[in-house]
Amino acid sequence: MRLFRSLTLLLTPLLMTLAAPSAFADDLYQVEMILIRQNAVPAIISRAAPEDWAAGARRLDDASLRTPALGEVASKLAASGEYTVLMHKAWQQPLGESPTKIAISDGKEQFGQFPIEGTLEMKLGRFTDVNADFWVNQIDANGMVTASERLKQDSHTKNGQLNYLDNGHLAMLIKITSLTAPAPREAPESIPD
Repeated sequence: MRLFRSLTLLLTPLLMTLAAPSAFADDLYQVEMILIRQNAVPAIISRAAPEDWAAGARRLDDASLRTPALGEVASKLAASGEYTVLMHKAWQQPLGESPTKIAISDGKEQFGQFPIEGTLEMKLGRFTDVNADFWVNQIDANGMVTASERLKQDSHTKNGQLNYLDNGHLAMLIKITSLTAPAPREAPESIPD
């Protein structure tokens, strides 16, 4: 009897380890964002973007870039006259339970600053936590940032759907889609009796 009790005590941690869920590796996602200006809302000029705007963020590299799938949405926004599309990018990246911060820019770099620059931090959960921090800069002939508009918005976005982050005169549309999870099944048109 004593042997069985000792054996049970020795095997319990092993069985618990085998039964416990393991930490999941990051899955591959496609992220697409459209940064827009709402033309009817007066611009709010903030302090100039900091020189270390990308501190702690990994730069979005050209190998990760993909062809945007929301071109029709961007075209409709621009054609409406109510919005100006400032930047439209799509890329692939791994996402997981640990936050991932990406530095995104557009336009010609001058002394480490871009006409449009910012970071997008994402963390996977039931929803994806998104922290967007972008500047739209006015740069003078000497390459100095003279004024900036800023979008700073936190959101819990639903994966696979187009989400709208409103920040007054600047806004962002973002869609985060898993490239590894199976597509959700469509609901049946009628439920059998």
